[in-house]
Amino acid sequence: MKKKFIIGLLAFCMLSVAVVPVTQAAIFGDLLKVGGISILIDKFAGQLNGFINTLTFKHGAGSEFATKVVPILTFGSGGYIGAAQVIGTQDLIDRTQAVVQIEGNFNGKQFRVKALVPIDSKNPVNFSRVNGVGVSAIIDVKI
Repeated sequence: MKKKFIIGLLAFCMLSVAVVPVTQAAIFGDLLKVGGISILIDKFAGQLNGFINTLTFKHGAGSEFATKVVPILTFGSGGYIGAAQVIGTQDLIDRTQAVVQIEGNFNGKQFRVKALVPIDSKNPVNFSRVNGVGVSAIIDVKI
């Protein structure tokens, strides 16, 4: 059932891109990628979280704090989506819905800076920072 859904979604995406003019197709394709990756992150968040915890404990870097995998929303040098594992007390982790990554350059372009901010919303326009939560892992999604 899951394979049929994914195949159907991919077929829909391909057919949709063929029908839409080229400039709109690029925007539409980007939106579909972001939406698809976001769905994958939500679907596999628990498994990714367990894998990261096992990996860190195996290498002597485990923690007794609560963890969870959430999407990363990136702004600064273009829009991107990925995932991060956040760590903190259980009540703060329950409040955390995403991580905003804000990028900028310092001292001309000599330093590239990425600020990772745990937030209480998946809406990057209307959110509050969740103080007391850190980012313990970054997950890159190959597309």
